[in-house]
Amino acid sequence: MRLWTVAPLDKRAASEIQTKYSLPSIVAMLLQIRGITSDAEIRDFLYNESELDSPLEIRDMDKAAQRVNSAVDNGELICVYGDYDADGVTSTALLYSYLEAVGANVIYYIPSREGEGYGMNNDAVKKLSEQGVDLIITVDNGIAAVSEIEYAKSLGIDTVVTDHHMPQGRLPDACAVVDMHRADCPSRYKELSGVGVAFKLIMALEGEFCDVDSLLDNYADLLSLGTIGDIVELKSENRVFVKRGLKSLAQTDRAGVLALKRAAGISDGDLSTTKVAFTLVPRINAVGRLGFSGHSVELLLTDDYDEAARIAGGMSEDNTERRRIEGEILREIDSRVRRDPSVVMDRVIVLDGEGWHIGVIGIVASRVRELYGKPTIIIGRDGAEAKGSGRSVEGFPLNEAVDACADLLGHHGGHPMACGLSIESDKIPLFRKRINEFAASLGEMPFDRLMIDCKLNPAYAGVELCDSLSVLEPFGSGNPVPVFGFYRMTIQNIIPLSNNKHVKLELSRDRARLDVLWFGMSGDLVPYQRGETVDVAATLDVNVYNGERSLSVILRDIKASDDDTEALLMSSRVFEKFCRGEELSRGQVLSIFPNREDFAVLYRYLRAQGGYRAPIDTLPHRLAGALSLGKIRVILEAMNELGLIEIREGIKSCDITLRAVAGKVSLESARIIMKLKEALR
Repeated sequence: MRLWTVAPLDKRAASEIQTKYSLPSIVAMLLQIRGITSDAEIRDFLYNESELDSPLEIRDMDKAAQRVNSAVDNGELICVYGDYDADGVTSTALLYSYLEAVGANVIYYIPSREGEGYGMNNDAVKKLSEQGVDLIITVDNGIAAVSEIEYAKSLGIDTVVTDHHMPQGRLPDACAVVDMHRADCPSRYKELSGVGVAFKLIMALEGEFCDVDSLLDNYADLLSLGTIGDIVELKSENRVFVKRGLKSLAQTDRAGVLALKRAAGISDGDLSTTKVAFTLVPRINAVGRLGFSGHSVELLLTDDYDEAARIAGGMSEDNTERRRIEGEILREIDSRVRRDPSVVMDRVIVLDGEGWHIGVIGIVASRVRELYGKPTIIIGRDGAEAKGSGRSVEGFPLNEAVDACADLLGHHGGHPMACGLSIESDKIPLFRKRINEFAASLGEMPFDRLMIDCKLNPAYAGVELCDSLSVLEPFGSGNPVPVFGFYRMTIQNIIPLSNNKHVKLELSRDRARLDVLWFGMSGDLVPYQRGETVDVAATLDVNVYNGERSLSVILRDIKASDDDTEALLMSSRVFEKFCRGEELSRGQVLSIFPNREDFAVLYRYLRAQGGYRAPIDTLPHRLAGALSLGKIRVILEAMNELGLIEIREGIKSCDITLRAVAGKVSLESARIIMKLKEALR
């Protein structure tokens, strides 16, 4: 359950943009909503496909280019030292292929995620020294490798750092440290991915007569893969990279990319950022999560299509295996939640398991965060040692929360929305306690929100509107696919699709009709009925079949039109505070304290329905607002304890069944009711 927020719109400003640039009104509105309002911003956003800032604006880029060119001219052995995710892999392939093309003596190195971890390590540096490496160029890493670069220096190896992560204290003692986030870096644009920084290095290596257009023609496909994969904002230079890259990917003759597309079932033609993000990038990442990312670099560098097809096939198998492992961990979490619901009642959810694959726990953290709308950290234990990955909600600084527990951790880092950490397994319970104490110290936790770009009359939803929106592509981080709110829609029909794996909702308002696809929902679990009025948040797309173009409306969220979502969330939060043993005001206790008639209302409904199979947070709607969500939770807990019902609530589904009871049951004898009475004294 998320709190919907409709973006504020300055209609007058949007109208001025529409008139000045002769744009469709919906495009002008979205530009205004997203803060793209000045002439320079609008022109850059809509029309720029090749203009980039000088790479020499970035601190130390001149030193980096000088040292690398010297190594190329003198035949020194250069190692491009990358990383195992899509950004690191494409950065490595891009810089290696350029250096090879200009005649450099060059190799590359990708550390193993499981065996070596992120970034430079001394064992790898020693191996490279034994191979005779003279210069290491880091891509997508290096800013934190202070001791490793000192060790390389002691072995006679120079290092040039190119990175885009935040510096952590002292900068490495390298020949050049190229990172826009250095405090002394004057560059205008700071949000490049690792592959973007590597490309800017190539521009600097090309020197005064750099032909940016030709470089983009050669490397935009790799640039877009890494930029989309790293989920950096698609504005300014990143937008140029992805705009050019999507065209290049659609018409690629690069054997590896062609093989990867075919393995993913993508035919030649237009590609969107969404398709790249959900089909190509996961295959590249899967290799790094489960195996050796060097195979991904090999794929992107080979000219042999048969070899590329073999590697791409293996990457698809790795991606399938990654999904299987992810599913196993989620099923284990589901089982744990069914046994003990308290594990997801904390402000910050921290879950750990023995043998949980560290290459997959970040994805699992994202899934759990989406399901509960709370910051989530998933930790995989391997005996006495453990590693974790976290994802946050907007407004909760996960990096600060982890920093507050630094004395319990080994390596840790991240940003407000994500983190990574290592910890001794026996310290996990204390870490869970401490990070939740930090969260409590900040006051009320932010709600997980869904931003609605604008409300839309269903009569205006069509292929023509989608065509108008295409000028805003590519969509991605910082420029998300527009989400439209369709309010007070009547459900005309609920149609199961694909053996009941998905659902089509036929909705109407006045004379307008709208078919909405609800992926991952089975028809028998839809918590709404024909004739009910709902609000739907959805994205729009064009489906092409047999040459015919039609509108696809994809559901992002749904709620009953009469629901007060904020009140439901607040009531649920009060219940969770009570379950955690926190002090509540008298008013808060009374807001979740049911009387006998409240019990009767809910029990009569469950008996009439023969139980309930839908999320508990939809019960207030089913009861026409007669009971708050907190009261419903209390009543269900009491009835479950007293044997009147059985609740099996997991992370995605809930089953409530009635049980046969002989004789009368004293509702006041339930422990949760006695605790509530005690709280009122």
